[in-house]
Amino acid sequence: MSSRPPSDLYPVRDVVEILKISRRQLQYWALTDLIAPSEHTEGGHGRYTFEDLVALKAAKRLIDSGVSVQRIRKSIGVLRRMLPSVERPLAELVLVATGDVVLAFRDGTAFDALSGQEWVFEVAKFQREIEDWKRSVDSLATAKKATRTVDRSGVRNQSA
Repeated sequence: MSSRPPSDLYPVRDVVEILKISRRQLQYWALTDLIAPSEHTEGGHGRYTFEDLVALKAAKRLIDSGVSVQRIRKSIGVLRRMLPSVERPLAELVLVATGDVVLAFRDGTAFDALSGQEWVFEVAKFQREIEDWKRSVDSLATAKKATRTVDRSGVRNQSA
């Protein structure tokens, strides 16, 4: 029995309605240990917590993005081993599907949820690259403008 107030727990019928998934899909996810209800009534009926709903929503979004249930399950296992302090990866981490890759975000770092390989995207470096590009575009525009500014004697005007 739960120490939580019943109002903080969601029965299957509510979860199905909230997440717009079928009862059968929810049961399959629980049976295959993707996401099972955290609580049960004395009669054995599953009750989902808000954290369970967050995890279910994350799983649904990944599946809707084309990630298989097997890949999600495998990612959860890897993330639990890599990050022992994370008990519920789907509820505690931000996961994003990019094609075949599931990226996990934690503490400003992105990494592949299956391999653990860190995905580094240095924003400051990228900003410098854009500033360099802008300078080169400005220099090119200035050079073109100077080339067009020719006085009547055919000598380029140096003031431009």
